[in-house]
Amino acid sequence: MKVLAIETSCDETAAAVVEDGREVLSNIISSQIATHKKFGGVVPEIASRQHVEAINTVLDQAIKESGIKLCDIDLVAATRGPGLVGALLVGLSSAKALAYAIGKPFIGVNHIYGHVCANYISHKDLEPPFIGLIVSGGHTYLVKVRDYVDFELIGRTRDDACGEAYDKVARAMGIGYPGGPVIDRLAKKGKADIDFPRVMLEEDSYDFSFSGLKTAVINYLHHMEQKKEKYRVEDVAASFQNAVIDVLVDKSIRLAKRERLNKIVIAGGVSANSALRERLKESAAKEGIGVYYPDLGLCTDNAAMIGSLGYYVYKSGKIDGDFYARPNLSL
Repeated sequence: MKVLAIETSCDETAAAVVEDGREVLSNIISSQIATHKKFGGVVPEIASRQHVEAINTVLDQAIKESGIKLCDIDLVAATRGPGLVGALLVGLSSAKALAYAIGKPFIGVNHIYGHVCANYISHKDLEPPFIGLIVSGGHTYLVKVRDYVDFELIGRTRDDACGEAYDKVARAMGIGYPGGPVIDRLAKKGKADIDFPRVMLEEDSYDFSFSGLKTAVINYLHHMEQKKEKYRVEDVAASFQNAVIDVLVDKSIRLAKRERLNKIVIAGGVSANSALRERLKESAAKEGIGVYYPDLGLCTDNAAMIGSLGYYVYKSGKIDGDFYARPNLSL
């Protein structure tokens, strides 16, 4: 089954053709990072307008690169949420119109599930069940993946998403946007010798909270500036990142042990973080747990992961018929 997929939930306009959920025939992404960088974050109205400008070109490139014709497509899939409502509407409208024009079925899918499916493309032998750690700029979830489209939500952030905390800390340090890659790079040159809090919440809780940690970093920066004392941004980056990763690793491994599962899958933009990958893999190995993460090009928003998810949703028959944009769509 060949799935033509569209992803426009935030600031990437993407289209892909995926075969049987795991083989990527094409994967085209038009990023808006350069546009939003000067604002220090994504401006929803600008994002929507740029999606309108890019969508047809991206679709044409995806079909051309796949080596197939539109008539060979079996299914059209698009992200219906969560995300920016204006951005979602561009992708959904294009996908619905295209599916109608070529007489093929259409389904709208959950962007968060899609991030997990990126791992099926990178790891052809990976199958559920496993523990999923989904960490991105807008979302932080800890889930039990029972089957391809059967997720149990066990933990989530109560305030800032993990990637959001990275962006806000980077903005406070004046080191640029997006914050994740910059902090990860600087942390490799720094010493994690600043005692920032590890927020574990209640005993046995699998929820997350990054707002207090973000505030602690900002307060540290203000305190140093008021005292006119110098600090190394590399040390702040390393100390902040260590505090984040300690919590993510601890809760992920603890949940895997509780559920007696020997696989942890990382997904979302923050899954590209080198320190998170290394630390989780090293700590999990001591418990006999394997760790999986997508290729770097599949960590951030892309349409290949939506094509993979579209395939598994369609094959499962669990289609709820809700094909409207749902900016606050949950698991």
